[in-house]
Amino acid sequence: MAFPKGMTGDQFIEFMASERKITDMTRTEQLKELFKVDTSKEIKEMSLGTKRKLAVVTAFMHNPKILILDEPTSGLDPVMQERFIQFILKEKSEGKTILLSSHIFTEVDATCDRIAIIKNGVVVSTVESNELKQSTNKSFKIEFASFEDYQKFIENTEFTIPTKRPEQNQVKLSLTDQKMQEFFTELSEVKVNFISEIKFTLEDYFMDFYDRKKTVAAGEENLRYGLH
Repeated sequence: MAFPKGMTGDQFIEFMASERKITDMTRTEQLKELFKVDTSKEIKEMSLGTKRKLAVVTAFMHNPKILILDEPTSGLDPVMQERFIQFILKEKSEGKTILLSSHIFTEVDATCDRIAIIKNGVVVSTVESNELKQSTNKSFKIEFASFEDYQKFIENTEFTIPTKRPEQNQVKLSLTDQKMQEFFTELSEVKVNFISEIKFTLEDYFMDFYDRKKTVAAGEENLRYGLH
């Protein structure tokens, strides 16, 4: 974040209000109260979190219809992150368009209507949030009774295993309902300690995509999320 030098938070807000020809500061005061930001100090003396909150206040103070936000909650504590998410949902409910770039899965999952994975400036995958939440994919975590059982399953399975933890005799994989019977048939050939189903999440979608592409990317992964 870059701010003008030699200004307090209040002076910066006044400057932005003047640039945007804002005369009614009611919304600005409401935002300051919502995010509990002290704008009386010089900006150079503010913590990263306070600077981030000041940036949020000035980004929303003129009640824009379209917003482009890059890692907006970086530097905010968990309470303020949740408060920001609730604020974004309120802004969305009023018909505003928000483009959000973030690496925080919970933030994207809570606010997105449409999600895109971008690599090297190119959209390489998109998914509707509702489609993701209604996905027929199921994820399972399996712990085998012994390393021998773990190894036997790994060597003989027809399924792709994105997560392997040999030190714990565990694997994690995702599959559709149509493959369920085949999956349990394979498991019947080995001994397991437990099988637990894991809800398919945005992080799973990301990791599944990552695992499918990593041999092509050859260590150059730098994936980001956006939403409309």
